[in-house]
Amino acid sequence: MRWAGAALLAVALLVGCATRSPLTTPDPAALSRAAPDSFDVRFETTRGAFVVRARRVWSPQGVDRFHYLAKHGYYDGARFFRVIAGFVAQFGLSGQPALDSIWSNRPIPDEPVRHSNVRGTVSYARGGPNTRSVQLYVNLGDNARLDTLNTFGFPPIAEVVAGMDVVDSLYMGYGGTRQQRLPGPSQDSIRVAGNGYLDRAFPKLDLVRATRVIREWR
Repeated sequence: MRWAGAALLAVALLVGCATRSPLTTPDPAALSRAAPDSFDVRFETTRGAFVVRARRVWSPQGVDRFHYLAKHGYYDGARFFRVIAGFVAQFGLSGQPALDSIWSNRPIPDEPVRHSNVRGTVSYARGGPNTRSVQLYVNLGDNARLDTLNTFGFPPIAEVVAGMDVVDSLYMGYGGTRQQRLPGPSQDSIRVAGNGYLDRAFPKLDLVRATRVIREWR
């Protein structure tokens, strides 16, 4: 009986280790590891595919975080919940409240803006100093004012190198234009209720089906 109990304990420990996820329990060493100098990530979406090329020289810590998240499929299933014509297409909340909570508590430090927010560049969204975490946006127009907005600016980490027409086609019926904004999804509600809230109240949103790092340069 003692042997049986020990065996059951061993099985439980093995199952626990097997179900550990690099997203829910990120390894600090892996999380702090430097990304390649540049790399391409392919986003498969409900509108088609686009590819972004990350450039570590633009924002080393931001790109390191992006590489980790893309490599482990964090963005798979994420909705493009804020798409405003001529401005930005924003995404990055996973739609899983527990997972979003884990990553909201892992911000990365601010970095200087080394490249402008021109059309096609990708930057982290944030709500104040040192709050970059997982949310990204693609610039749908030239948004140089974001380089210095609120004194800290939004440093790009990557640029779309293929499929910008796909990004332009993302559903924007809940976002509107820069001149006429429409009421869209609440980020607080996404964090609390997840994709169930979005599917119920904003069913036309496009989403990321899958992400894959397809090429790296070191």
